[in-house]
Amino acid sequence: MKAMMKYVCVIAAVLIVISCAGRAKTEKKDLATTIEEHFQLALAAAERGNLAEAVSEYKKVLKIDPKHTKAHLNLGIAYGKQGKLKEEISEYQRAIAIDPRFAEAHFNLGVAHYERGNLNEALIQFQRALQINPNYVEAHNNLGNIYFRRGKMDEALSEYQKTIAIKPDYARGYYNLGNVYKQKGKLEEAIASFQRALEIHPKYAEAHYGLAIAYFEKQEFKLAAQHADQAGRLGIVVDPKFLDRLKSRQ
Repeated sequence: MKAMMKYVCVIAAVLIVISCAGRAKTEKKDLATTIEEHFQLALAAAERGNLAEAVSEYKKVLKIDPKHTKAHLNLGIAYGKQGKLKEEISEYQRAIAIDPRFAEAHFNLGVAHYERGNLNEALIQFQRALQINPNYVEAHNNLGNIYFRRGKMDEALSEYQKTIAIKPDYARGYYNLGNVYKQKGKLEEAIASFQRALEIHPKYAEAHYGLAIAYFEKQEFKLAAQHADQAGRLGIVVDPKFLDRLKSRQ
């Protein structure tokens, strides 16, 4: 009888352990579901332009899981759109502290610094993103932009060439190449690059404007006028002085 009672007690103990383990697993699953629900609500709110709601939902995610790197990243993006620089940068830094190899967080931190004119820090962050992901097209492009702004045309050219090598249909890469070639006085290469950008993205207003200037410098004024007109129709504010110079040569 004592043996039987001992056996029953052992069975009961095992059942209790199994029950507890099952409950813990269920609770963990429910928690993961809750996190995902808040995260999806945040994404939807951000897409609608409701940044306050997005921020609130991302904070709910982080209250449950403070190491949710994607929530830190997206919260930073939302803060950036609200013009909250310190909060934006802080969230990117938190994401990087959790995962130093989070290339997207380095990239966005670089963008935040670039937009505020902190080019040295921006350059560091873009380079770190590229150390993690050498095929990060946007990071190559933005690194090229920094070199371009600093007058380092050969370095800029190299970065822009990498963008189209990685992504042959990257219209922005061809547009930026066109600007470098134009600065170097290589008008044929500039025109070819702008035209390639337009083949990929026919309504690329800046590429039309680039062609207008390049054709003007080649003294092909009719083509310059056509592309200046296209740029204006697509929303570019064409320099009135440029239009006056163009009219005087037609």
